[in-house]
Amino acid sequence: MILESAMLQVKAGMEQEYEESFRKASKIISTMKGYISHELQRCMEVEGKYLLLVKWESLEDHTVGFRQSNEYQEWKALLHRFYHPFPTVEHFEKVNLSQGDSY
Repeated sequence: MILESAMLQVKAGMEQEYEESFRKASKIISTMKGYISHELQRCMEVEGKYLLLVKWESLEDHTVGFRQSNEYQEWKALLHRFYHPFPTVEHFEKVNLSQGDSY
């Protein structure tokens, strides 16, 4: 499993419209092969700042399966106009600490 992370800055005054569009976009991403779950968090300190976390079965499920799909074009049409600057997306994998590590 991999975790996709994106820090999103939504243009001022567009937060409510963005959240409504994100609800629609959620239905798109949740149907994709390899999708596990996602959540959108709103920053408490910075207006218009959000954190998107998406769990995928594999990196390729996101970077190839989703990003190269027709569904991604719908996702882009719903969401990308809200962002400034455009977000950087990163992928993470869980570190196994079960071998007696104390940290």
